[in-house]
Amino acid sequence: MTPSEPRSADRQGSTGACPVNTFNEWDPLEEIVVGIVEDAVIPPWETISPAVVHDKTQWEFFKSEGGKRWPPEMLRKAERDIEAFVHILEAEGVTVRRPERFAWDQPLAAPGWSLPSSCYALMPRDVLLVIGDQIIEAPMGWRSRFFEHHAYKSLCKEYFRGGARWISAPRPELSGASYAPDFVAMEEGEEQRTILTDHEPLFDAADAIKCGRDLFIAQSSCCNTFGIEWLRRHLAPDFRVHEVEVYDTHPMHIDATFLPLAPGKLLVHPTRCAKVPDLFEKAGWDILLCPEPDMPLTHPMYNCSRWISMNVLMLDEERVIIAQGEERLIAAFKKWGLTPISCPFYDFETIGGGFHCASVDVRRRGTLQSYL
Repeated sequence: MTPSEPRSADRQGSTGACPVNTFNEWDPLEEIVVGIVEDAVIPPWETISPAVVHDKTQWEFFKSEGGKRWPPEMLRKAERDIEAFVHILEAEGVTVRRPERFAWDQPLAAPGWSLPSSCYALMPRDVLLVIGDQIIEAPMGWRSRFFEHHAYKSLCKEYFRGGARWISAPRPELSGASYAPDFVAMEEGEEQRTILTDHEPLFDAADAIKCGRDLFIAQSSCCNTFGIEWLRRHLAPDFRVHEVEVYDTHPMHIDATFLPLAPGKLLVHPTRCAKVPDLFEKAGWDILLCPEPDMPLTHPMYNCSRWISMNVLMLDEERVIIAQGEERLIAAFKKWGLTPISCPFYDFETIGGGFHCASVDVRRRGTLQSYL
């Protein structure tokens, strides 16, 4: 784990003028964007939906209710969770920023397709890839999330004026050519496949995870090989982009499958992470298997599985924010030398994702290093 000299363009975040500076998942957190619950809409059923909705019994729910507001009581519970998360962050000295409200219930259209609504500004991690002093707007594969970056425009402009670099990846067409025709989601035991073609570069920002000079990314229902190659070329030569092999019937985002917690500590899903890159073994990292989630099987989940338990947020190399109730993972973190901070989050996870999903780091106090 040898430190390397940062580029002059990195501006060093807290040691310089630029307000944006983040190279990994564990340097001391100084500023973060956290999603908002207001105005959240049930995602409308669309071409990509069979690839991302795990539970087939919910398909009719999305087909009939998509485009409508979530029930008020569900939103109230989710908001209590997200505000408890914000309270912990602010109590630990972290500056918390929020996206703007947006009329997600308005119809949207592009050449060749239309939908009754967008979705929400719940999960900034999906929309913005922040690496070094750069903000990259992701070319997302969901049609209903085509305009989601608008909720973050004011923040991006502010960070740009403060010295950050800001770019949008190629805006996708999301025509029928971007999706495999007559796609059927895979079942356990079948060969890995995804719904996306390589017609155009596509990825969600949460398909990638930072580890200093090395960035790890996995193909998913939202990320194709064209998107990985675009990111690899765009970030070269300062960053190395590695593809992680996963096995998942509904693959979507790497941070509930493969998550570097601190130098030498890699948390992985016990079955989805088909192969840990050899780099970690060669560098002597501990490979930590996430224990079975404690979330009750009866807890309602619409957008993700119970394994969202491993979608945690590091405040620094030791402190980690984790969902209240995940006692097995809390015990494992303590065994691994980490300090868990629990926060109620099951009700947010019902309609959204975990702590990592619900936020995106803007500034961590650290410099660009190589850990592998």
